[in-house]
Amino acid sequence: MTETSTHSAVPLRTADATIALRIAESALTVDGRTSLTDFRAWFTDCGTRNYTEVDRVPLDRLANWSADPVTGNIGHASGKFFVVEGLEITRPGHWVEHWEQPIINQPEIGILGIVVKEFDGVLHCLMQGKVEPGNCNGVQLSPTVQATRSNYTRVHKGKPVPYLDYFMDTKRHKVIADVLQSEQGSWFFQKRNRNMVVEVTEDVELLEDFCWLTLGQLHQLLREDDLVNMDARTVLSCLPFSGTDLATLLPATDRDAFTTSIMRSCTESEGAVHTTDEILSWITGARTRHDITANRVPLKGIDQWKHTDAGISHVTGRFFNVIGVDVRAGGREVLQWSQPMLEPSGDGLSAFLVKQFGGVLHALVHARVEPGYLDVVELAPTVQCTVDNYMHMPPSDRLPFLDALRTAPAERIRYDTMLSEEGGRFYHARTRYLVVETEEEVDLDDHPDHRWLPLHQLVGLLRHSHYVNVQARSLVACMHSLFGTRTAG
Repeated sequence: MTETSTHSAVPLRTADATIALRIAESALTVDGRTSLTDFRAWFTDCGTRNYTEVDRVPLDRLANWSADPVTGNIGHASGKFFVVEGLEITRPGHWVEHWEQPIINQPEIGILGIVVKEFDGVLHCLMQGKVEPGNCNGVQLSPTVQATRSNYTRVHKGKPVPYLDYFMDTKRHKVIADVLQSEQGSWFFQKRNRNMVVEVTEDVELLEDFCWLTLGQLHQLLREDDLVNMDARTVLSCLPFSGTDLATLLPATDRDAFTTSIMRSCTESEGAVHTTDEILSWITGARTRHDITANRVPLKGIDQWKHTDAGISHVTGRFFNVIGVDVRAGGREVLQWSQPMLEPSGDGLSAFLVKQFGGVLHALVHARVEPGYLDVVELAPTVQCTVDNYMHMPPSDRLPFLDALRTAPAERIRYDTMLSEEGGRFYHARTRYLVVETEEEVDLDDHPDHRWLPLHQLVGLLRHSHYVNVQARSLVACMHSLFGTRTAG
């Protein structure tokens, strides 16, 4: 008896082998549909239409926010958005084995998405000029869509989020990237956002506060302080910016040795110091080896934190503060609101030490433990810290590589820019993103939580959740900005 199928044949699909090349070609193009001169005029206009006026106020005077009388946890009257609560952390064997701290618990998953479209054969990204209350300088360049679930379901009764439909219903479009990624594990409890890139072929209405830019133009702008925001950087890092033979398929003009090493680092066929299987096993081992317990506890009375009219702060004055703000805004879905925010005690440093192995650039990543991670460990920069929190320590007790990176000679620095962290929850949070090339040996036996990875391995891990943290993702985008540029045509 012959078995027959009653279903119609389904055409089999193959992966798009050209996408990495198309991404690379866009990264090499700095003369796109909009010139950078026109972009700057548009961006200035965005700043006049979009603004925030932020006043610091006591936490107990925030409209629609209140502290629970039993726990002290600070939440919104709707029960949505987020809650500031306490976290108790135990980490045996760590230099600090037990501590408590405030943390933001925002379990809903937001959407960070960029629409891309070809113009004259070159991919362009639809970017938004957006202002957040925590930004230090007003408008920054953000993804097409940057919205929490409470925002896009309009809990705040504000205006609809433009272009949201491209990410809510992708059947008519090509999904280039779609992955859940974590956010700051020291400030958020298990926070994740959906990072998406969707390619469209249809006409897209260009709204007033949006513009089309090539990746090459975005890479130019990534070299300017506080311009490309954190949410744009994390989405850009999730692009499949690696492929077989990528370095040999691209034009070879005007490449120096470092640029060539970046291109080879993005090329899967160039290999790596460690195989991907070895890296995955190392990450799994780190997650098994490191013992940490993080329990949510009432915010009221957490150890070493004091409540004053100015907010909640650590008794040492280090780490961060929880403050309250009243916001009046222009160009936003909602024009006035109040909220708590986290204010860091100083600027951060996120730095990659990089080195060429066989002409292929590798970054030294750190398997880092943070209390808010969903899965114990994520790959972080070589050094990630608020520098002022360590300057009181003797040099021998500071983070490995910290002093070498922050005092690196100018001729070894490949990237050095101050960039803002997420301005919707963090007030004036800025980080120095730094890439320093070295020729010195690093004994991994002395540093078992560090490994050398090329960009193509990091990009491969970024196709999956909870492997690369948000600071390292920003650095991946920054390193891609060193890829090299050319003009169109």
